[in-house]
Amino acid sequence: MPCSSCLTLAPRTSPLQQGRIPAWEMIRFSVSIMRGCFGGCTFCSITEHEGRIIQSRSEKSILHEIEEIRDRTDGFTGVISDLGGPTANMYRLACKSPEIETNCRKLSCVHPDICPNLNTDHSALIGLYRKARELPGVKKVLIASGVRYDLATQDPDYVRELVTHHVGGYLKIAPEHTETGPLSKMMKPGMGAYDRFKALFEHYSKEAGKEQYLIPYFIAAHPGTSDEDMLNLALWLKRNGFRADQVQAFLPSPMALATAMYHSGRNPLKGIHRDRGEQVDSPKGLKQRRLHKAFLRYHDAENWPLLRAALNRMGRADLIGNGKRHLIPSWQPSGTGAGGGEGVRTGRKHGKQQILTQHTGLPPRVDGSRPAKGQGKPASKPLPGRRPTRAFTQGSPSGSGKRRGHR
Repeated sequence: MPCSSCLTLAPRTSPLQQGRIPAWEMIRFSVSIMRGCFGGCTFCSITEHEGRIIQSRSEKSILHEIEEIRDRTDGFTGVISDLGGPTANMYRLACKSPEIETNCRKLSCVHPDICPNLNTDHSALIGLYRKARELPGVKKVLIASGVRYDLATQDPDYVRELVTHHVGGYLKIAPEHTETGPLSKMMKPGMGAYDRFKALFEHYSKEAGKEQYLIPYFIAAHPGTSDEDMLNLALWLKRNGFRADQVQAFLPSPMALATAMYHSGRNPLKGIHRDRGEQVDSPKGLKQRRLHKAFLRYHDAENWPLLRAALNRMGRADLIGNGKRHLIPSWQPSGTGAGGGEGVRTGRKHGKQQILTQHTGLPPRVDGSRPAKGQGKPASKPLPGRRPTRAFTQGSPSGSGKRRGHR
């Protein structure tokens, strides 16, 4: 997805004249204020291609772009949809010592704890927010980029400014998980930081007389995540009244440390050696990946048969019932649950497909003629002990075909 700074020099109306472009619609009223990230989350590669040292734009440049959006973008109603970047609140944050910053080789400035050499003063960002919303013609400036909440709690004045003026009812943050095991593989803070931020968020929302909510993001099937971890996350979601509509499952992407965990089965954060090292189990099978997503969507009746079977297998049948302490009910609504649960693809194109070849028999040509001699013979019987080569069937975690049978 392009960022707004990539499109700054382009005419603000040209993409709309060519037709609707969803990526442009998403960011045409937003402004990138910085790039880079020192968070070091293992499932993310932003640090690798944008850098660990934050590159911040000048206030003058940012305010000028807001004015350009106001004056040249069709459909502008006075609302800036975002001032952010990879994270919302790393603007002008850096190491207190340039010499230490030059020589430091830590993967993250905020894990396992915030580095004492990191400047966490958000006053520059607070000043930018105030100047942006005071521009003529700008009614409101929202923050849509994810907030790094462990950093935000270090500066309560920033949380007050954000909650009072820049939240449109909902604020996105990303705890990613609740359990120590997966969080240690993600290099994410524990839930204690989330609880502290939530307390500040609710306090300042009440102080401002606003009803506002946090939207936490979670990842299913991350390396190092067990079925029990996902069950505990589902129980936390239910206790806190969350019902996720959109969830994400981990997929190994280039340049991410979690990808190395996924493919090697080792933890590179602990050091990898030929004969020793921490083992990391990754949910790879489609059945287990669907189960982990189903735990995040425990409230969906389509997932209940899958979850009942898993809870019985895990010895947690006590969580099946019709009371408040139960995770899923023992009854099934009519017309639900037959599809197989989270992630199952339906429809003709996702069923088993037979690929016709000269060995399995080709159909007649368009002109009605038959294939050349030898091309229409039926497939020979398989040799003993060998399975016949079959069609491509649905199988891989990413939804692409998976070859079954003899290679």
